[in-house]
Amino acid sequence: MQILAKHKMLERNATLLLVFSFIVVTIGGLVQITPLFYLENTIEKVEGVRPYTPLELAGRDIYVREGCYVCHSQMIRPMRDEVERYGHYSLAAESMYDHPFQWGSKRTGPDLARVGGRYSDEWHLDHLRDPRSVVPESIMPAYGFLADRVIEPAYVQQRVSTEAMVGTPYSDGMLAAAVADFRAQADPDADAQGLLERYPGAQQRNFDRQPQLTEMDALIAYLQVLGTMVDFSTFEPDPAR
Repeated sequence: MQILAKHKMLERNATLLLVFSFIVVTIGGLVQITPLFYLENTIEKVEGVRPYTPLELAGRDIYVREGCYVCHSQMIRPMRDEVERYGHYSLAAESMYDHPFQWGSKRTGPDLARVGGRYSDEWHLDHLRDPRSVVPESIMPAYGFLADRVIEPAYVQQRVSTEAMVGTPYSDGMLAAAVADFRAQADPDADAQGLLERYPGAQQRNFDRQPQLTEMDALIAYLQVLGTMVDFSTFEPDPAR
């Protein structure tokens, strides 16, 4: 009864309620924010994980801009039904260069953490232009307009530089070659030696089968890299973590 009486006093005193609410919010905020300063200590380094190429990074920006994350998470939980359907459970290291990361529990559509390489570029083209042509029960809107939007690399170097400012390990060489790498990845006739040295495993080809470089190229390049950086056939978790 004494506790209820004190709680009643707290509810009836606006100033006191404000002070205690501030204290609770402060503690909750510190619990969430403090671990972020120690990410390098808490995230297990995994071989193969690298920063996105400039084209993949642009595709990710389009993915976020169009709200794809609202219906598709990129977090496979370590439960049997999830692993059997989508693949190996998600590792924190796979999202260490995502700002913000795409983890979450909301799934109107399937999880996309392992979608890279699962379907051909042509499938993605058909799916984005007319989702129901490949998935009859889909309620996804069409994104065919992306193929009509030519994307220019004018801002790419600044975009990569911004990622470097928040901790993504883009080197000076990566920054200097950002525009060239952006163009080369979607041009199968371009010299990709430098691109592959800077971004091992990067895929180079004309993703949307059009002569001009479009937002569709960038989005498909991003989708095709999801879940492909880590070789899970050789991956073994660090038992010390």
